[in-house]
Amino acid sequence: MVYIIIGLAILFASLGYLITEKNAKHLLSGYNSMREEERKKFDLKAFLNYFKKFHLFLGSTFLILGIFLFYAINETIASIFLAVYPISAYIVLAWRSKSYRHSSDRKSTYASMIILFTSLVFVAGIFVVGLKEDKMIISENEVVIKGIYGEKILFSEIASLKMIEETPPISIRTNGFSAGKVNKGYFKTNEGESVKLILNEHQLPCLQITKKDGRKIFFSARKELNESIYTALILKIESEN
Repeated sequence: MVYIIIGLAILFASLGYLITEKNAKHLLSGYNSMREEERKKFDLKAFLNYFKKFHLFLGSTFLILGIFLFYAINETIASIFLAVYPISAYIVLAWRSKSYRHSSDRKSTYASMIILFTSLVFVAGIFVVGLKEDKMIISENEVVIKGIYGEKILFSEIASLKMIEETPPISIRTNGFSAGKVNKGYFKTNEGESVKLILNEHQLPCLQITKKDGRKIFFSARKELNESIYTALILKIESEN
């Protein structure tokens, strides 16, 4: 994740130098869609000066805060920061850009702010749902994993159940949620095998359920010990058989 933080920080800082007065009508969002008479009312030179300072500030603070959160707090908080901070910053940029426009040309600024704010709410919602603990509930003849990627598994569908010291090395997320040590959904291993991860926390050892159809589900709780869940599940399956 550190490399991602550094790479994005460099990208944000570089954006301030990418757009100039010569290429603004092609590259600067909002300005490139203005009519010629609207561009004449827009203080491009002053805005580009602010635009450069904004991106230098964004890049430097993104780097410093991102690395601090990663090492001083945890990887999950750093992941939230990586997603939320840039959107929040660009809302500020959109708000400040209206001062460089003629009062009659500010509708596009408000439209941009609405889009960015909607995106921020959407991203925040994803994190709220994704970071909520998906618990495993053991009932009479089945185990139920709660959450958006959860499922019901009949005891009769389970081929094997064991505790493992390491989760399989993952190459790609095909459909799911990831934030630091929280991983939920469908992933592919380095060997190309499709697996389901419900890892509320990177607590090891974790539980591996192999179904009779060959599918593997890896589960790790956040508050409860994985060993306790494993023992309760084994005892329940044995009592049913």
